[in-house]
Amino acid sequence: MNIVYPQPADTGTGTNVNTQLVYAIDHLKSTHNPMRLQDIAIVTNTPLETDVVLLEKFKSHDKIIWDPKTDLYSYRHEFSFRNKAALLTEIQRQTKKGGGIPVRALKESWKEAPQAIEELEKEGDVLVTRTVKDGQLRMVFWNEIKPDDESGGKQVEKEFFDLWHSLKVPNDVDLLKALHAEGLQATAEEMPIPKAPSNVKKKGKRSAPRQRQAKITNTHLKGEIDLSRDYERK
Repeated sequence: MNIVYPQPADTGTGTNVNTQLVYAIDHLKSTHNPMRLQDIAIVTNTPLETDVVLLEKFKSHDKIIWDPKTDLYSYRHEFSFRNKAALLTEIQRQTKKGGGIPVRALKESWKEAPQAIEELEKEGDVLVTRTVKDGQLRMVFWNEIKPDDESGGKQVEKEFFDLWHSLKVPNDVDLLKALHAEGLQATAEEMPIPKAPSNVKKKGKRSAPRQRQAKITNTHLKGEIDLSRDYERK
């Protein structure tokens, strides 16, 4: 007789507690709004309300914020801005510390961040770097020299921008030919200091000769003469 044991339901999120935890946290991260525990459990198809271990891990996670007054849960993003002005303030703060901000991190905190960054770029408030392959926003920096008639800092015209990037650095052979054609000479490289041959033995201090202990062979005199004494002539 075959006994059929009850099998766990196929929830789509697995039965492992850590896997279910990742699903719940990732969903809350993508919403950008506080949610009830019941709603998170329904949307992610996880047993947050019934699994004590899963609920404890969810509540104690460092990225989860629980408001006991409203009983709502939200994700703790790296940045808390929600408009373009606050975004610019955050970019200024990070740039003054000596670095820019990855656009991906800003988008996780506010999904409208990329569009706001492009607007700030057109207004001359920020400088951005883009990926070579598809031109996507990569890093953003605060433009400390805003383009105006008084301080300058105007953007380079597209004609000169394209001309600059169309220039190619010649290889070493062509570069030397171009220098010779102009009567110039390449800077001589620093000559390397020749190394001493490795097969030459290093001269060091001569070690003092080891004193070998004399071996007494006149054993037939043992008992009659003390061989350890130094006898002097009288």
